[in-house]
Amino acid sequence: MCRVLKVHFSGFYAWLHTPESPRAKANRRLVGLIKQAWLESGGVYGYRNITLDLKDLGERCSKNRVHRLMKIEGIRAQRGYKRHKGYYGGKPAHVAPNHLNREFEPRQPNERWVTDITYIRTHEGFLYLAAVVDLFSRQVVGWSMKSRMSTDLVMDALLMASWKRRPKQEVLIHSDQGSQYTSREWQDFLAEHRIKPSMSRRGNCHDNAVAESFFSLLKTERVKRKIYRDRETARRDIFDYIEMFYNPVRRHGNNGGLSPVDFEKQYFMQLSGV
Repeated sequence: MCRVLKVHFSGFYAWLHTPESPRAKANRRLVGLIKQAWLESGGVYGYRNITLDLKDLGERCSKNRVHRLMKIEGIRAQRGYKRHKGYYGGKPAHVAPNHLNREFEPRQPNERWVTDITYIRTHEGFLYLAAVVDLFSRQVVGWSMKSRMSTDLVMDALLMASWKRRPKQEVLIHSDQGSQYTSREWQDFLAEHRIKPSMSRRGNCHDNAVAESFFSLLKTERVKRKIYRDRETARRDIFDYIEMFYNPVRRHGNNGGLSPVDFEKQYFMQLSGV
């Protein structure tokens, strides 16, 4: 090999045994964190969002460095849908203003809901989970799981929330600007059921921090980075976490140490003067 490359054997072996530089070690460690953040985003995060994730972990790195390392490793944001003929980008249709404006502390149930989608890894492929969370108690009031990230996924979660809660007043529901939430079907349902839409600013995940927080708890406390055998196994485990643990049992700091269900019970008992 050394003859082919026209390199002297002594020079080749000297290079082979040269210790890795501190910068190279730091880059190798950073690449591992970048890959983890990219996988946990479902492959949809680009270098800007991944840089924000790394800074949340206490890493000191510029977006240019993250972009360079991602380019070297061939890591790039993946989009779920191909563009149709004649589509040239721009703002999504039916985008609502950010009425929620990060006001995450309503005074009563069914005043403000937030919703979002995450993914669960299985050996059968991704299982997508849509959840609707009531900001008052942080209770998951609607959820849906499917093998595709379709409009039906978010519609079923919203239908469950509407059926379970039966709100008497107008409810504000906050989401991102994903195609599922800007669809005509979603918009029509909101209008027919006195639900007011609100949407995060484009590329700003902190506008929907409570939904992100629930997904973070789910993955930290139950999923724990494992890959389920199949979607049905994952579905049973996620159902168990939401309905048997998170809603009725898990203590929540925002609720003064009460579970979401117990916090709402306490509210209604105080309201009735019992």
